[in-house]
Amino acid sequence: MSDEKAMEAARAQLTGYRASIDNIDAALVHMLAERFRCTKAVGVLKATHGLPPADPKRETEQIERLRRLAKEAQLDPDFAEKFLNFVIREVIRHHEQIAAETAQA
Repeated sequence: MSDEKAMEAARAQLTGYRASIDNIDAALVHMLAERFRCTKAVGVLKATHGLPPADPKRETEQIERLRRLAKEAQLDPDFAEKFLNFVIREVIRHHEQIAAETAQA
């Protein structure tokens, strides 16, 4: 195969990979949006009943669970934990905001 044909084949393969990555990114955004819709409902429920915004026991269990899932999926468990910790911090921030708004109402 000539260098030009090899480069053309590589570009076509790259385009295919990038299309898959774009589709996966879109799915991730939609899944995160759905997750945050659910956690917002949890935040409202907690605020309504005076429950704390954070649940350290649940967070620990979820991190352990996600690390297990990451290992099974051959994904770096440390990366998965960092990602979940970021999401948890954002959820807690939302729950604190919902609690403050509920208290003012």
